[in-house]
Amino acid sequence: MREVYLAAPLICHNVSVNTANDKEIIATIRGWASELGFQDIGFTGVDLGEHEGYLQKWLDAGYEGTMSWMARHGTKRSRPNELIPGTCTVISCRMDYLPEAADSWQVIASSERGFISRYALGRDYHKLIRSRLAKLAERIRTELASGEFRAFVDSAPVLERAIAEQAGMGWIAKNTMLINESAGSWFFLGEIYTDIALAHSEPKREKHCGTCTACLDTCPTGAFVAPFVLDARRCISYLTIEHKGSIDPALRAKMGNRIYGCDDCQLVCPWNKFASLSKESDFEPRGDLANPDLASLFMWTEEEFEQQLQGSPIRRIGHERWLRNIAIALGNADSTSSVIGALKSRENDPSELVREHVAWALTQHAARDDSLQSMAVQFDPASDQSR
Repeated sequence: MREVYLAAPLICHNVSVNTANDKEIIATIRGWASELGFQDIGFTGVDLGEHEGYLQKWLDAGYEGTMSWMARHGTKRSRPNELIPGTCTVISCRMDYLPEAADSWQVIASSERGFISRYALGRDYHKLIRSRLAKLAERIRTELASGEFRAFVDSAPVLERAIAEQAGMGWIAKNTMLINESAGSWFFLGEIYTDIALAHSEPKREKHCGTCTACLDTCPTGAFVAPFVLDARRCISYLTIEHKGSIDPALRAKMGNRIYGCDDCQLVCPWNKFASLSKESDFEPRGDLANPDLASLFMWTEEEFEQQLQGSPIRRIGHERWLRNIAIALGNADSTSSVIGALKSRENDPSELVREHVAWALTQHAARDDSLQSMAVQFDPASDQSR
């Protein structure tokens, strides 16, 4: 990745870096980042250009759904120096997370199994990446003997994909994911805000999606209202993770067996043929989460949920929403005795939210059963009622 080096001294918030040494500093930081497990880093300033307008247009359309926090901080999300006064450089870091796990499409095709987004199969990435970012920031501070640094991993109002694109880490694609031409999109992003002025990486000047619409076409719920525009209210990741209430009945059957997140738009992306498996042991699948039995998961008590998912990002949605999501998947599953039995075991669950989705699921199976019986009568030559 080529950095843009300025001819004049870089001065920011009373901190100055001699440009004669800037290239060496950038190379050193890159080396440290690699040692800490980051696959790539980039550097950018605080002007995110058109991204601020895009965000506001997206919010004005109501596409954020119940994620009110997306608008709560105003322009602090799109102006790093308003969030952390004095910031003039943002360091964007990439860490690959794709685990070696059961084939995603095979899991999705198995109706009695549950699909969990591949980023959530291992331990929660927040602590791991934040710790590595903190170490990187401290090494830079020690090297320069000056500067202020703040590390973020989904922990503050930060436009991480916009920052990463500006920092030359890839381009924001039609599915709104950041794609790197040599690594696809199976990675996490983290940021370091600093008042140290460093040379900016050259951003990608074009989006390499071409005429491909695979991600838009494959979305189970039709959440992409246009290329580069996602209506979160229809996105399965939003519905199963961020949304706290009842899920729109019109979308439930389309969710299939996806119980935490959705990877479909990444699974079909041609650029992900370049993705590499993660080398981080923390991202390896725990237990049988890569291909779990839905009925078994549905029987977990709240205590078992907390115990089984300790240290997992899944734990953040809580036991009630976990059961809500699985109830929908069970409603979409084949009508087996284990599936029906699991649903009936929670018909009188203390949670109204769970009871509602269990009732819907059982109705789905009843309707399917009635349809099958009707077809059996219609096509059974031995039946007097046969047409």
